[in-house]
Amino acid sequence: MGGLLSLASVGLKPAQDKQVELDTKKKILGAVMDISSIKEPNELLALYDQKVQSLVVNYNGDVVTQDAKGNPVVAEKVSIQKNYRFAAEDRLYPVFKFMNDQDPSKVEAYIFPMFGSGLWDWISGYLAVGSDLNTIRGVAFDHKQETPGLGARITSDVVQKRFEGKELYNDNDELVSVKMVKGEGNPNLTAHEVDGMSGATLTGKGVNEMMVNYLTCYQGYIKKVKANGSSVAVN
Repeated sequence: MGGLLSLASVGLKPAQDKQVELDTKKKILGAVMDISSIKEPNELLALYDQKVQSLVVNYNGDVVTQDAKGNPVVAEKVSIQKNYRFAAEDRLYPVFKFMNDQDPSKVEAYIFPMFGSGLWDWISGYLAVGSDLNTIRGVAFDHKQETPGLGARITSDVVQKRFEGKELYNDNDELVSVKMVKGEGNPNLTAHEVDGMSGATLTGKGVNEMMVNYLTCYQGYIKKVKANGSSVAVN
């Protein structure tokens, strides 16, 4: 019986890997553009190949091309969840660059994966920022187990659109991130604040901590891009 289950698992693995690939690329594209009209998986994968370039960096912002054993490192295959178990300085950080149609050498947006803790279990996200590496183009949040209708709202378009146009840095070029404040319908929100989710304050807090933690980890790369353009050192 165990042998049959093992064979079934091996047989299903290619399909499972394909679904993971599709889900990952769907979230990456979804952070920076509307993909709701794309129904065919192959169409989405083709769009991804056309629009996205990827790399992996370390905490210092240097590009990493091989792991400790000399194997190639592929951004799309780096598990943010598994890396989350390591100290921030020891993790790998994928970066996805959304390229311009007219000028394929020009970056329209940078997309940064992130991972953290919600109320009951993990939350994750992809944050897309413009070429200024400051203005948010979009976000795509996910969760394992948040309260239905409350914390689970982080995956809704209504909540995610609140982040569009917000800014990560203040006028002194200091990272302040973007914070979900308590409650909804708050007046006079700053460029670094969005409405929270009524009844889901702890999930909002988890999102806030996830964003600032991972943006801090990406500072080495962001600073090098700002100083040198899209070319950074290879580790």
